[in-house]
Amino acid sequence: MITRRSALMGAASAATAAFLASAPARATEKASDGLTPATTVGDLPRVKGKLVTPPHVMAHDQVAKGGPKIVEFKMTVQEKKVVVDDQGTEFQAMTYEGSMPGPTMVVHEGDYLELILVNPETNTMPHNIDFHASTGALGGGGLTLINPGEQTVLRFKAFRPGVFIYHCAPTGMVPWHVVSGMSGAVLVLPRDGLKDGDGKPLHYDRIYTIGEFDLYIPRDEDGNYKTYDGPGESYSDTLDVMRGLIPTHVVFNGKVGALTGENAMTAKVGETVLFIHSCANRDSRPHLIGGHGDWVWENGKFANAPQKDQETWFVRGGSAAAAVYTFRQPGIYAYVNHNLIEAAELGATGHVKVEGDWDNDLMTQVSAPGPIQA
Repeated sequence: MITRRSALMGAASAATAAFLASAPARATEKASDGLTPATTVGDLPRVKGKLVTPPHVMAHDQVAKGGPKIVEFKMTVQEKKVVVDDQGTEFQAMTYEGSMPGPTMVVHEGDYLELILVNPETNTMPHNIDFHASTGALGGGGLTLINPGEQTVLRFKAFRPGVFIYHCAPTGMVPWHVVSGMSGAVLVLPRDGLKDGDGKPLHYDRIYTIGEFDLYIPRDEDGNYKTYDGPGESYSDTLDVMRGLIPTHVVFNGKVGALTGENAMTAKVGETVLFIHSCANRDSRPHLIGGHGDWVWENGKFANAPQKDQETWFVRGGSAAAAVYTFRQPGIYAYVNHNLIEAAELGATGHVKVEGDWDNDLMTQVSAPGPIQA
């Protein structure tokens, strides 16, 4: 069992503190191409990003307005119990802003993302954040390690367009924090917006974030899932399950059924939807049953041309992918991890409810089921 004291002492790093103390409060940055004049970051306009709970994504411009900005965010770490299935199974989660995944942050290429990360004193663990979209200092993990009762501010330049994951990465406890719920996504849009494979603009009417999590919940000697009073008490048992590499649940957005029924994603016939799919630990194979990926950035990076007309795409563990689809028929579409065992048995299934008129040219029932005829 990890105690609060041992966790804090083991994770705190004098080298990290010294490095953070030596970082300048005001920096002069040069454009990554080395051709444009130096810019004093402090002179850039500031805007506040309003985070929302996934699968929804904060309001944003698909094409940037004006020049680079500093986009400010604030996220609070929440250690909390969550129910992960319809049997009432409790899971000792660690989260950003209380959700699995954490909120999706949106900026444009060339903007600066500035984050206030807060670890309330009511928490029991040290936490930090590693931005895969950033450059340097372990993705920010080396500069953001905070104990309960502390906060830190990190700023980085988002000069690579794409979708990227972020996750918690305290020394010695990285996989445990990640599979306990601490990951999310950053969307760095090209300043002139998304483009298809021919360089033509792509517009989306809706955007959703699907965060896939593999959970490892210990059982007692009778096979019942165990509950704990806090993260530290669950650590040893959870580590034993994790080392077996067999998850007890594989879920979208923190819970079996989190994106089905009343919580299903929605769209209308003719609307184009951008799906962001993040996987901080294991690989996945998203598939939209009844639909396709019209344009897919399987590696999640918009400097690369998207793939066209994909039936199933691949998301590597430790990355995010993006896919655009225009719905052509009404009905309920299943969005699944097409490892169908994980989808049907462990929980990796979501739904998209689509309204509109049926097109018999695309699909029609020529004859209803009936007796076999000679």
